[in-house]
Amino acid sequence: MTHETRPSVSGASGAARPLRDLAYDDIKARIITCALKPGEYINEASICAMTGYGRTPVHQAIDRLCVEGLVDVIPRKGAIVKPMSFDEIMQIVEARSANEVLGVRLAAQRADAHDVERLEQVLRDAEDALKSVAPESLMRLDRDFHGAIARASRNAVLADILSKLHDRSLRVWFVSLNSPGRNRLVHEEHVAIKDAIARRDPEAAGLAMGAHIESFRNHLRQNA
Repeated sequence: MTHETRPSVSGASGAARPLRDLAYDDIKARIITCALKPGEYINEASICAMTGYGRTPVHQAIDRLCVEGLVDVIPRKGAIVKPMSFDEIMQIVEARSANEVLGVRLAAQRADAHDVERLEQVLRDAEDALKSVAPESLMRLDRDFHGAIARASRNAVLADILSKLHDRSLRVWFVSLNSPGRNRLVHEEHVAIKDAIARRDPEAAGLAMGAHIESFRNHLRQNA
């Protein structure tokens, strides 16, 4: 029996989540972690079997992933996980640099005590993940850290842009950036960003985020 025949699952807020959203989360996680590899053909029937969701939510999820640039539809052939060229990766990094520096500067001005505590909790969890060598946990915590900053900016439009850019970067993280030394450096960069936000110092926060994105860019160039 597929999930299509069952009621949707409630999220943390208690509100029921549509099956299309649950299928989307599942398929996107498989793309980001490269369980579904760049260039791999996506057959809806096989995805249904893999995830347990029915045809309708899977089809809707794939449509959404197409809009977000993670999947390409090939006429008369179906869909594939979108490959990433080096030029596209650099364009994503360029866009992140401009938008994340703005976002973190706003966060340094607008974050409240709860926002700072959330960032500190993510960093504590990341420290544990570094010790246990848990790459998927580190990847998700990286997303959580940047997402918490975007929300602290109190600019929903900017937060939505940053969420999409960061999701497109995560595949690169999983393939190219997953090494103990690199992960430790990223953690230290995150700590510097959090500290600047906690001090309510927009200038320092912008500089720390800019250095973090530039480090990401340089690592990609060195490992291209």
